[in-house]
Amino acid sequence: MHVHGEMLQAALLENGRLVEFFLEKSKGSGLVGNVYKGRVVNVLPGMQAAFVDIGLAKNAFLYIDELLHPHLEKQPKRKPSIKELVNPGQELLVQIMKEPIGGKGARVTTHFTLPGRWLVYMPNADYVGVSKKIGPESERGRLRSIGEKLREKEEGIIMRTAAEGESEQSLHSDVTRARALWHAIADRGERLPAPSELHKEAGLMRRVFRDTLKTDMDEIWIDDAASLDEAAELLQEMTPGLQGRLKLYEPRNGQALFDWFRVGMQVEKAFERRISLPSGGHLVWEETEALTVVDVNTGKFTGSHDLEDTVFRTNMEAADEIARLLRIRDVGGIIIVDFIDMQHEQHRERVMQRMNEKARDDRTKTTVLGWTRLGLLEMTRKKARENAAMQLTGRCASCGAASRRETANK
Repeated sequence: MHVHGEMLQAALLENGRLVEFFLEKSKGSGLVGNVYKGRVVNVLPGMQAAFVDIGLAKNAFLYIDELLHPHLEKQPKRKPSIKELVNPGQELLVQIMKEPIGGKGARVTTHFTLPGRWLVYMPNADYVGVSKKIGPESERGRLRSIGEKLREKEEGIIMRTAAEGESEQSLHSDVTRARALWHAIADRGERLPAPSELHKEAGLMRRVFRDTLKTDMDEIWIDDAASLDEAAELLQEMTPGLQGRLKLYEPRNGQALFDWFRVGMQVEKAFERRISLPSGGHLVWEETEALTVVDVNTGKFTGSHDLEDTVFRTNMEAADEIARLLRIRDVGGIIIVDFIDMQHEQHRERVMQRMNEKARDDRTKTTVLGWTRLGLLEMTRKKARENAAMQLTGRCASCGAASRRETANK
């Protein structure tokens, strides 16, 4: 974890290879998860949406589905008009689910979620869910049973992937902390005027530790002495067994933390437009406001058998790299991949299967929709925060062209 002025950067390495990258300014960012008391400014029946003043520069957007009950089975069979649910001037509590991006305001919901280390607490959801990434049915049943035992009244709980194998005591502590936090938020909502911020989501360090810590991690490095104590406290709270693996990095041979572990170099390569593949092929990566397009090319790779074998091997290699880069860049929205044309249907199926396998490793919900009529692979990835690519690049005020901002460890 690298601290540079107001910028905090974190990298997750597996066998020395970058698999995830996080970037956040210390102040004025990280709005997703924040809870506000807002006031409805305008209701638009034609869009089934409302605009809510939560105190930010632009009013937040609230769609009708985010007003209905979080439990689908408890929603009305006929979707009502939004005019039946909210009125201009009405005050209500909302949570940011998608940050303001470009000229759009934040998107908000009344389906509140408070993530903990092992579970997600939902004060009004009235159900227990278990992460689909937890495979054994016996473990899923155990966690669901514990969830039902822990929740009170209309509460909902989702067991995160990290909950697999955890004790009931750990899960109980997690839900107790989240419940106390929600009561404090609700109390502030009763006392404060609208618009007011009632709860600020955890900063990047807590989120990274909460979401990525695993007991098999070898080392946790941080290069800022002032932040070391905070990191130690978070480890004590979440995973005490890892405290001994937390280390303060001091420059070695004049090299900063991200240089010593080759993170800076890997980040630079990951955000290039043209990304080389180990075999000699390459990707061409284009991101727009509407979607992300990835083109796969064989490049210098000619293979040793026939053309179809070369194409298939390049596409499989590309699938692995694309999945890794989606996580590093934190890409959201629609993703279109133009793999090299394959003649054999079984090869197409195996490439899509590989993308599905890699999607299951992604903490962010990623859905592989399949092949289009033009032979393109279509995917979607949940978009909540401004992705790292946009934070690392800026727009020229004169021509609008993209330009690289300060990058890791610079």
